[in-house]
Amino acid sequence: MKKLYLTVGLPRSGKSTWAVNQKVPVVSRDAIRKAVHGSSSILKAEELITAIETTMVKSLFLAGHDTIIVDSTHLKKEYRDRWQCSPYSDLQWVVEYEFFKTDADTCIKRAIIDKREDLIPIIKAMASKGYS
Repeated sequence: MKKLYLTVGLPRSGKSTWAVNQKVPVVSRDAIRKAVHGSSSILKAEELITAIETTMVKSLFLAGHDTIIVDSTHLKKEYRDRWQCSPYSDLQWVVEYEFFKTDADTCIKRAIIDKREDLIPIIKAMASKGYS
């Protein structure tokens, strides 16, 4: 059975580092945004980003990969639930989660070190809502 891993955690919690180290294909919303908009922090046209992300996952499975990681925050249950197989009746996979419970203060420090201060309000907003 094919396996789809979803990362779950705040920005700068270690999701992307973990994903790249797994040596399997990684589909990253930030990378898609950067390819489309020239920046990973531009959050416009998210429906387009979702369509590309979904197509990439499906095409990687169709190309013969057995394991894929979707690197995104996935903090809302609805974002995780959309990856269940129902919309993709021609493909079946098991969804597994890799949770990153790095606290907001550590994520903010990492954003500052990485010169990504633009992420600080996003980290704070996501942290205040918690996981759902």
